[in-house]
Amino acid sequence: MADPATPAPAAAPAAPAPASAPKTIDAGKWANRRVGIRLVIYTVATHAFAGFILLLFELGNRNK
Repeated sequence: MADPATPAPAAAPAAPAPASAPKTIDAGKWANRRVGIRLVIYTVATHAFAGFILLLFELGNRNK
């Protein structure tokens, strides 16, 4: 019989987490690549839109 003053052994530690997250699979295709491509497209489109707005401000400022 175990001594009541001795604590019970702790449960085994969980397995360590993998170094990198697993790649997402969507309908059998790698979704990570599509997300990266979409990120580049959105970034380029946002900068182009911002450049167009700045161009409008510059052209409007010349006609004062």
